[in-house]
Amino acid sequence: MKSLRQILLLLPFLIHAQIISAQTDPIWTAQKANAWYAKQGWMVGANFLPSSAINQLEMWQAETFDPMTIDRELGWASAIGMNTMRVYLHDLAWKADRDGFKKRMRQFLDIAQKNKIRIIFTIFDDCWNPDAKTGAQPAPKPGIHNSGWVRSPTQAVHDDPSQWGYLEAYVKDILQTFRKDKRIVMWDLYNEPGNSGYKGSSLPLVKKAFEWAWEVRPSQPLTCGTWSSDNAYNDYQLSVSDVMTFHNYDAVESLEKEITEKSRSGKPLICTEYMARTRNSRFESHLPIFKKYHVGAINWGLVAGKSNTIYQWDTPLPDGSEPKLWFHDVFRKDGTAYKEDEVSFIKKITSEKKDRSGM
Repeated sequence: MKSLRQILLLLPFLIHAQIISAQTDPIWTAQKANAWYAKQGWMVGANFLPSSAINQLEMWQAETFDPMTIDRELGWASAIGMNTMRVYLHDLAWKADRDGFKKRMRQFLDIAQKNKIRIIFTIFDDCWNPDAKTGAQPAPKPGIHNSGWVRSPTQAVHDDPSQWGYLEAYVKDILQTFRKDKRIVMWDLYNEPGNSGYKGSSLPLVKKAFEWAWEVRPSQPLTCGTWSSDNAYNDYQLSVSDVMTFHNYDAVESLEKEITEKSRSGKPLICTEYMARTRNSRFESHLPIFKKYHVGAINWGLVAGKSNTIYQWDTPLPDGSEPKLWFHDVFRKDGTAYKEDEVSFIKKITSEKKDRSGM
């Protein structure tokens, strides 16, 4: 048996070896990912944008940050058994006001914790409008799904790597600041890379996002969800994610097939986007499948508001009238349910077995 003196002499070398190991293998093993997942309980929730915001900038800028609405709407989610929200950030909100942005993130996390909800933060996003500016955001266009949602970064920055220096600073600052915050479930580094016609041009930024995140290596897992079966990014996304995430807006058969295929990785699965009623992706049909396989279930949309996500992606209603069948969202702005039987079902299935929430 080594003496205490020998152990103390060896300690610096052991620590150095652990650091080198972490640097050379920053991706979680399946064993580590499953050990983490076993402590989380079944994640059920929604992609969250307060009804008072049209996009990420309106949510996070000081002038329009709305803690009262956030608190009220997260309370409605918690009351029906939801415990996890996926929330988008925006680089321009950070660039304009770094300290204030992080202060508002802390305030948001405080509100979420009060309502017994944990957060998945999404950093970059290739979807919808290519340009964004800080300041007052546009009013919703009647009947058009996500008419004011903006990509992060803007297309001009996305297409110009010489401007990525501030993106690196943004990613590292946010991850370093919140790297040990237990209220954050995971970091979704890049939403739907290649969407909006970008195709393969986003891959360099996706790779940079992971490289920057690995330099910080937060305590929470890193992920980047797959969203299309024929996307050229899928192999890379799955190979670098600590925990597997994916989007599926199709019927039960497609969902169960995807879960079976992705389970072969041996890592935990979380669906970070689903539920489009007109595509037969619904709570009553899909939540039992997610629960059966212990797959996290994060639907798109909580409260109908300025995002206009009650309307389908490609079926606008220019007169702004309410569609016969909502595409996304669970509650009206006054807190009443769009479908009482839906919220009753969500409440029932989330309460049938009390899992550890990790709170």
